[in-house]
Parts: sequence; C-alpha cells; structure tokens
Amino acid sequence: MGMVHQFQRLQLPAREVVRCAVDDMPLEVFAGDTVLTAVLTHRRNLRPFEFADAARAGFCLMGACQDCWVHLETGERVRACSTQVVEGMRIATNLGRCFHAK
Repeated sequence: MGMVHQFQRLQLPAREVVRCAVDDMPLEVFAGDTVLTAVLTHRRNLRPFEFADAARAGFCLMGACQDCWVHLETGERVRACSTQVVEGMRIATNLGRCFHAK
C-alpha cells in the first residue's frame, strides 16, 4: 500500500515548485501552499498532540483554533494553516523540538 496522506491535490494549472523541509524531510510543494497543505499532502498528520498519545491534523483550517502550531527554524511559532511555505523553509512539527545552529 502506498503512503497514506490526509489531503489529495486537485489538478491545477502549473505552479512554481518550492522546496522546504518538514522534520528534516525534504519536500517539494507548490508556490502558494500553506505549511498545513505541504505537510498533509505528504503524510497523514501534522504533529503529535501535547496532552495525549495521539496525533493532530489541524482542526478549523482557517486560523481560528490553536490546533496547528509548528515551529520554524528561526524559532518563530506559526499557525500551519495560515503560513505560506517559502523556498528553503525548515519546519518542526514536534513543538518540543529545537533547531540547532549550523
């Protein structure tokens, strides 16, 4: 069986490819994608749940809830549903994870 992911892409006009990394896994996504779209087109869940042995995939998908927080390599905490991916972005979905300086 192939990889299970949460979102399925519709056929859209060609868009520029953007490269990013999620939990150190390189991804190619499309210009205009949010972090949430980038993650959920490649895997089933966004991040682990802090309070139980479960996984989260976002809830409202429009920035109203608190379910999709992730960290960027810059240390900034952002909502995955309303943050667009930019070239070279590095994202950590485990909120306890810190990036180390190179």
